[in-house]
Amino acid sequence: MIKELDTVVLNHDIKEYGLTEGDIGAVVHCYADGAAYEVEFITAEGKTVAVLTLTSDDIRLMKNREILHVRELATAQRKAL
Repeated sequence: MIKELDTVVLNHDIKEYGLTEGDIGAVVHCYADGAAYEVEFITAEGKTVAVLTLTSDDIRLMKNREILHVRELATAQRKAL
């Protein structure tokens, strides 16, 4: 069960925000009965890329044996930050 402050992994790309499958976010709010979650995605500098309302189909909890990965944010998205 996903709860507030959990680290979650995006299950698919969200191109309009420059997010790709596997990007990591933090749950900042859970809606009633786990119907949806507010998830914040940030850069390594701590700047918010997006805060999105997502469902359990969109995200999953991180697994214990997964490793974090760094990638460059798309140019258009970087300029917006």
